Amino acid sequence: MPWEITNNLKEIIHKQLLQLGDDYEINDGVAVHKTAIVENGAVLKSPAIIGSNCVVGANAYFREGVYLDHSVKIGPGCEIKSSIICSGTAIAHFNYIGNSIIGRNVNFEAGSIAANHYNERTSKRISVLYESEVIDTGVEKFGSLVGDNSKIGANAVLSPGTILDKNTIVKRLELVEQYKME
Repeated sequence: MPWEITNNLKEIIHKQLLQLGDDYEINDGVAVHKTAIVENGAVLKSPAIIGSNCVVGANAYFREGVYLDHSVKIGPGCEIKSSIICSGTAIAHFNYIGNSIIGRNVNFEAGSIAANHYNERTSKRISVLYESEVIDTGVEKFGSLVGDNSKIGANAVLSPGTILDKNTIVKRLELVEQYKME
């Protein structure tokens, strides 16, 4: 299940690091493809893999397992945690993506959030709504699954457990909450 992947991403990436070729520079558990650009002030905590032709903006912060496929753009001041971001995706400045899997050619405008935790609830366990069925993930940290070619507007929030089909458009300032506990 996707939440098992994001919650075990550190271990998965550590294994992947062992299989990378010499087109990556690997230092302290962080692999950066030789064609990628990492701007000043970015903090990349192990483990992380940054693929070919990626750009990581100034003061971005990666933690607890991050995988960027090729041609991904991460804007300045973004925080990415335990997430996979697929090719051609752009995460503009000042975004947070937590425990999520983001598809190809997705665009997150500035200030968007893929939240991974319910601070306001007594029960922190996250359920997802998939094909009209509520699924208990069994975890307290899970963000979003965002389908290819989706567009997330500026300052939009994807609540924990959000699943977006391909080509979804989330308006600016919109809150997406697909399943509310009763």
